Amino acid sequence: MSVLPRFITLEGIDGAGKSTHLDWLAETLRQRGVNVVVTREPGGTALGEQWREQLLHETMSRETQTLLMFAARSEHLAQVIRPALARGDWVLCDRFTDATYAYQGGGHGVSKDTITHLAHWLHGDCMPDLTLLFDVPLEISQKRLQADGRELDRFEREPDGFMQRVRDAYLELARQAPQRYRVIDGRKSIDAIRDALCSIVNTLF
Repeated sequence: MSVLPRFITLEGIDGAGKSTHLDWLAETLRQRGVNVVVTREPGGTALGEQWREQLLHETMSRETQTLLMFAARSEHLAQVIRPALARGDWVLCDRFTDATYAYQGGGHGVSKDTITHLAHWLHGDCMPDLTLLFDVPLEISQKRLQADGRELDRFEREPDGFMQRVRDAYLELARQAPQRYRVIDGRKSIDAIRDALCSIVNTLF
């Protein structure tokens, strides 16, 4: 089967459930005969993973945080995303620039114009074909993070108002780009969510 390369991103607040379905979705696509590259942001490269640790665990200004996100994204695009798409592979990415709009923009107040300028400069020619937004109310996100038992990163430890602003920013992005976004109700059962994902992804073939 010959299909065009696709760039699919998975987004959502912490605890929304997107990571639960990432590997499953990749395997489902491979069963359809697609070569799939699974990656994440921040990270995806050796240098990006080093910066990820700093971004998730060290205190820095919101401006530094935003620039470091885009620096990691630049490496990611050059080393992983663009080469994969050029080969004809599909890319599944856990977070991309929409996360910067949501977390640094919505959460921390970095201007949308600044983020848009950086995004256009860095990857105006490389945008996701599909963005899957996993959405849950804040109280469900919190319960899931607490039940996980691991040490929370600096974003997950932010006050409730921060994460609500992040969620609101994501939902506004989805309203602004309905042709690209598909909002997934993360409160549903795993089977129901995966049925929905199959229906959505089928439209790309």
